[in-house]
Amino acid sequence: MTDRTEFTRLTSPFQRELLVHCYRMLGSVHDAEDLVQETYLRAWRAYDNFEGRASLRTWLYRIATSACLTALDHKSRRMLPSGLGGPSDNPELPAVQELSVPWLQPLPDDPAAVVAERDSVRLAMIAALQHLPARQRAVLILRDVLSWQASEVAELLDTSTAAVNSALQRARGLLDRIAPTEDDTAGPVEPEQRALLEQYLEAFQNADIDALLRVLKEDVVLEMPPHTTWFSGRDDVLAFLRRQVITEPDLFRMVPVSANGQPAAAVYRRGDDGAYHAVEIQVLSVGATGIGRITVFFEPDLFGWFGLPESQ
Repeated sequence: MTDRTEFTRLTSPFQRELLVHCYRMLGSVHDAEDLVQETYLRAWRAYDNFEGRASLRTWLYRIATSACLTALDHKSRRMLPSGLGGPSDNPELPAVQELSVPWLQPLPDDPAAVVAERDSVRLAMIAALQHLPARQRAVLILRDVLSWQASEVAELLDTSTAAVNSALQRARGLLDRIAPTEDDTAGPVEPEQRALLEQYLEAFQNADIDALLRVLKEDVVLEMPPHTTWFSGRDDVLAFLRRQVITEPDLFRMVPVSANGQPAAAVYRRGDDGAYHAVEIQVLSVGATGIGRITVFFEPDLFGWFGLPESQ
């Protein structure tokens, strides 16, 4: 019988990347965490039968992928609001409707790890992956992200190499049509882009609509899951913000962070007690000509993932 301490020592180095893998597959922080735990439970139970024909890492990925596919059989796809219908031009936001959405993931501090992961875990890319059927999603991630051989994927999915190649071609074709452009997902690398981000944060805090007008692209998109309503176009976005959100200066404090390899802001709102309390995470797509997308997540419990307090 394998010693549990030895099993933990050998397998724990892969926990972080398995979480990212499950996140790509599922699009949910809570489900990804649950599936990693399920993966390790299954691996512990089967470890005495592990013969070492594949690496331990590959073996764990096989278990994790199978667990994710089983979970996806019982769950609906997670779409961002812009994937569910047309935008609204009504600045009044309706009641919240049920919507399951992707989560946000701070990337590791190691520069090499960030470069290796950021393109395939950007929020927009994770949202695009949700349009793929579960098995196509698995094939695409295993082949294009993890660089598995077609024969390895075929063995995992209990299918043929030809079927894997066909699924990969279909998945790539769909993503080519719906995936965001590089400009839509680029991080703030250049000084001009950093300046745009800083101007946006300052304008939001100051409730300065004119300043926001200067930094938002004409076709900017604002979406706020779990609300299914979303806005497209600078005029409609600013009308909503002016009417419903930034109604006075110093109502909000913005803390710059990074989520899914993209610039983001942790937003605190002033309460009746005078303190500022966590309310939302905004993920921003900052291009060369302005901010093209604002995705707002009303999940204060995510602040802990970014090492931030619940209030200031």
